[in-house]
Amino acid sequence: MALSDAAPSAAGIDETIDAWISPVATFVQDLILFPLPLGAAEVPFVVLWLVAGALLFTLYFRFVNVRGLAQGFRLVRGDYDDPSHAGEVTHFQALATALSGTVGLGNIAGVAIAVSIGGPGAVPWMMLAGFLGMASKFMECTLGVKYRHENDDGTVSGGPMWTLSRGLADRGPVLAKLGAVCAAVFAVFCIGGSFGGANMFQANQSYEQFVGITGGEASWWADKGWLFGLILAVLVGLVILGGIRSIARVTSKIVPVMACIYVGAALLIIGLNLDAVPAAFALMFSSMFGIDSVAGGALGVLAVGFQRAAFSSEAGVGSAAIAHSAVQTDTPVTEGLVALYEPLVDTVIVCTMTGLVIILTGVWDAGSGISGVELTSRAFGSVIDGFPVVLAIAVILFAYSTMIAWAYYGMKAWTYLFGRSPGKELAYKLLFLVFVVVGTTMELGAVIGFSDAMILAMAFPNLLGMLFLMPEVRRDLEAYRQKLTAGPVRRRR
Repeated sequence: MALSDAAPSAAGIDETIDAWISPVATFVQDLILFPLPLGAAEVPFVVLWLVAGALLFTLYFRFVNVRGLAQGFRLVRGDYDDPSHAGEVTHFQALATALSGTVGLGNIAGVAIAVSIGGPGAVPWMMLAGFLGMASKFMECTLGVKYRHENDDGTVSGGPMWTLSRGLADRGPVLAKLGAVCAAVFAVFCIGGSFGGANMFQANQSYEQFVGITGGEASWWADKGWLFGLILAVLVGLVILGGIRSIARVTSKIVPVMACIYVGAALLIIGLNLDAVPAAFALMFSSMFGIDSVAGGALGVLAVGFQRAAFSSEAGVGSAAIAHSAVQTDTPVTEGLVALYEPLVDTVIVCTMTGLVIILTGVWDAGSGISGVELTSRAFGSVIDGFPVVLAIAVILFAYSTMIAWAYYGMKAWTYLFGRSPGKELAYKLLFLVFVVVGTTMELGAVIGFSDAMILAMAFPNLLGMLFLMPEVRRDLEAYRQKLTAGPVRRRR
């Protein structure tokens, strides 16, 4: 009996972990997501920073978001692949790895959160943010390849850490020091983001969905988040211990499968309600300016939409540039063109489909108090019987692929700060797996706040460095277009 009384219950383990971590998460959220009062709304400064940067890049690169898509598609399908070039993965594998880090629960839970807070009007703002973010993604991935570091063993390390430290190094002592500081700050936030939105949020929402299909509060798993987290951590560990090639092989198979499952179901529901689609779009676009919105006017809806879109696509945040830096190419701008497809697929297409399903089924209005993946599950389940089970599988796949991609991002930031060695890499990976377990035991509110704060904070140093490097990226883009026009760029036979 004494042993029984002393042993903590499973629920007690979950509550204890949450009690320790939640105050820290709240402090980080308040520190980074500080709001600026604009009219009747309060908009986080980092959201305005991302919007301004994306708009600037879209105009500066003369709408590369549209003009670069055709060549980007040719690169993705392998027309110019050359294994002799430095790098570790193909254009398609790099895109699949990066997409696995962005096409995830931001598209499923994030859209539902945006609609439940900002109403249907948040969806068009997410679409606009995704479109503008394509230019940000183009630039940061081009720079990631251009300033990547080739290691002695043939592997590469790249991303904003190297872009900031190497790209600004020869621009005078002031900018060189600024670049070094920004690189270190970015690495710290990237490590935090890999533990937060890319790990704890994914684990949290996949666990909630799993509990929902196994009986809800009556499920045997309802108070065993720590156990689900342990199992998930083992599955993640089996892949991330193999490095980027292992991650690329897995994600290049998982991403198409999970995208087909989720997008196929969304298209089915949209098709069954095709006559109501025009009215749904009309509701979204009329509500985006605050009409019938619960978010407090147009600026409030914009803030919600852009914040969720930033968390979904990560355009301007710089994370995807780490995966794209591993591509096999000798022309950095080619990977920037490939990266255009990330926000297009992730936010413009997939997020819009999710928003349409939630609005067409009407659950956003009727489901008071319901948010995140539970709201999306209810929307799909209201039309397709048994789909919550299918969605649960898709959610876990989304979460799994996101976690293994971000484990690579975080490890690259970790080794940038502390140096490369097998022991240091293993230490990071083990710590990452610990946070998988932590995420399944926390309340969603605390997880969302910490997730947003750490990932969005990466945009501060990343965009600052990109502002100084814009001219050289435009020169590289123009030079590449001239080569294409002249015809010397060799295609793979």
